Amino acid sequence: MLGALLAATLVLAGCTSSTGTDAQATKADDSASYLDLGQGWSWQKQPTSTELGVTHTQDSLDPNEPDAARARGEDILRNDGAIWQNIHLMGFGTVNPEPAEGEFDWASLDTRMKLVEDTGDRTALTLCCSPDWMKGGAQGETDWSKLERAPMPEYFDAFAKLSAEAVQRYPQVERVLVWNELKGFYHEDENRWDYEGYTELYNKVYTAVKAVRPDVQVGGPYPVMTSLAADDHNATTEVTGTWGALDERPMDVIDYWLQHNVGADFLTVDASTSIRSGDAVDPVSVGAEKLAAIDTWLRGKTELPIWWAEFYSDVPPGVVGGPESQASAASALASVAAFAKSGAAAALLWGPQGHSLEYSALWTDSTKDDGGQPTPLTRAWQWLVPRLAEGNVEIGSSQTSPLIGFRAPDGSALIVNVSSQPVPVPGHDALEGWTIAERSGATAGS
Repeated sequence: MLGALLAATLVLAGCTSSTGTDAQATKADDSASYLDLGQGWSWQKQPTSTELGVTHTQDSLDPNEPDAARARGEDILRNDGAIWQNIHLMGFGTVNPEPAEGEFDWASLDTRMKLVEDTGDRTALTLCCSPDWMKGGAQGETDWSKLERAPMPEYFDAFAKLSAEAVQRYPQVERVLVWNELKGFYHEDENRWDYEGYTELYNKVYTAVKAVRPDVQVGGPYPVMTSLAADDHNATTEVTGTWGALDERPMDVIDYWLQHNVGADFLTVDASTSIRSGDAVDPVSVGAEKLAAIDTWLRGKTELPIWWAEFYSDVPPGVVGGPESQASAASALASVAAFAKSGAAAALLWGPQGHSLEYSALWTDSTKDDGGQPTPLTRAWQWLVPRLAEGNVEIGSSQTSPLIGFRAPDGSALIVNVSSQPVPVPGHDALEGWTIAERSGATAGS
């Protein structure tokens, strides 16, 4: 698998096959090969393996999509597109698995599980959301507008039982993430998360899952690690940076859960690189520093492996973001660099199929006949997936230009311009803004 990746220099600056794009790509690749990655660069070897993956959402290579488009997307997954594929128990592309108590509908989960098997990756299952009858609705009915409500405490045992049924049905599941972003667990009157209620649910699910599948690894609590302006009354003074300050409330969730869970195999979080007001941090590499700072704080709290269940890499104000945005791809790679150098065990890209969000994807919208095509992120992501999983990549940054890099033991490297400004390369074409290029092990530069 790695042989093809190491063979020749591939440029990642574009993802179409047009002559113009190919020419631009060749220039970027050639220029990258002449960069001096020694003088003026600092490099840090990743402290542990980082496994990249995806979380399937509403539309994601489903059987009703055009065959050719779906096949193209599947090929991307099959060729180092992910180590892990994550699926939700209910919602985000799967239907209500237990619309009435004791009556199951596994069809959509069966389909998603088959996708993971067919593309050869490992399976994670997010145990969210819950059937309506567990949150006060009528038996046999599903109101999708209430998807993000938490089950009522008197139905925590029923949800834990459903979770156990799911992991028994799908022996391919190796990891489960308990719930999603503490949806429905918030005390508005107290301006804080209901970490007691969530942890009670978590403990029941953990116990039920381990009773039937002790081999399955279970993690939580999956809060959104929001950041705020430093003068916000909810901001902490404990974890701060030029990117802002962490919100104390999700930190409280982590503290409580670590003290009161009955067992855990890993810890899950998610975050964006912007502050809660929606203001993106510029440059994107500074926004990504927030993610590394969170990992550092968590590592001071626990030795549990850190799983990033979601991450959202924003682009600067005035820059267009989205699945086919070169800037979004560069920003996503800045986030991956932060995860790799700070010791995250896994990071999952939310929504690998082209979507309406202002973030990267791995293939274009395969509900369309011409979909399933690579995006500006695809080849870079595929370059990183096997190498970061092996745990031997160096992550670097230039001290004199807005460039970051990933360097493999054989000397091959991925170079990313994390700004809109061109970076001069003496005697060669500049690396244009947001360029992503690969250089082989044998290069002109050091």
